[in-house]
Amino acid sequence: MVRNILRTQRPDWQLITPGLLLLCAFAVPAAMLLGGQGEPAFNGVDTIWQAYSFTLHSPFWDDVNAVLNWAGYVGVLIFHALLAVFLLVFQRPMTAVFAAASGISVLAVTQLAKAVVGRSRPEGAEVLTDTGSYPSGHVSATTAFLMVLVFLIGRWWINVLAVLGVVVMMINRTYLSAHWLSDVLGGAYLAAGVVLLMWWRFRKICLMENAARKPLRRAKASRRLQAGERAE
Repeated sequence: MVRNILRTQRPDWQLITPGLLLLCAFAVPAAMLLGGQGEPAFNGVDTIWQAYSFTLHSPFWDDVNAVLNWAGYVGVLIFHALLAVFLLVFQRPMTAVFAAASGISVLAVTQLAKAVVGRSRPEGAEVLTDTGSYPSGHVSATTAFLMVLVFLIGRWWINVLAVLGVVVMMINRTYLSAHWLSDVLGGAYLAAGVVLLMWWRFRKICLMENAARKPLRRAKASRRLQAGERAE
């Protein structure tokens, strides 16, 4: 059964190649920013998008984006931790390691990149922010969590929700003037690349672990059914 499941999975290169390409898409703008001594290397597009974001402001959307500001970082980190605990409770220890390691790795690389690149944030940020603008920590954290769910759930609807969630968080960060457009794209590229490579390393053991638990669940259900029949 496990061998059949593993044979139906994508070959390694279909995870490694897009993962590395996404990391390159993150690294190239970072190198350009470093070459420009931290000044925006994409000033034209970033400035146009930032000006457009100002036209969207209203009291209602201010309130919505204030909630998203909390949910996209603190909230996501809490959900990520709860997911790992949930997997441990349901006896998926290596899957829990995959979930936790993905979130921690993305968080660590994001904070390192912020410190190294040292890009200045847009003026007039409406929320408290740390020093580094590239990449967006909110977008990278949200992307990491949603991609982990995509791999663990494996249904079309979670793919749709993940894309929508990342796009909404991108809009949130530019709406609040916390990041430039290139910052949010870099955060998404970074997190997606890291989680893809993490899944490449963990997927076989996670699938084997899940397959091993399914017969046990069926056996327990069968025993409960037999016990119910005897009680009748």
